[in-house]
Amino acid sequence: MTQEKIARINELARKSKTPEGLTNAEKAEQQALRREYVEACKRSLKSQLDATVVVSPDGSRRPLRPQEGKKG
Repeated sequence: MTQEKIARINELARKSKTPEGLTNAEKAEQQALRREYVEACKRSLKSQLDATVVVSPDGSRRPLRPQEGKKG
């Protein structure tokens, strides 16, 4: 997500708190930008977890794997 989009999210959030509020088009834009932001955060977290390794007391290393039966 670009800094411009994050700035736009913040701008819309500030405007929503003013007495004039947001137009319907701005509300839709805000929702879309928020959805995009959340998805970018999820991708970033998944990437970090995929690169994580567990180090056992004996020094062996293994990649972190999702638990069976868990949604992911």
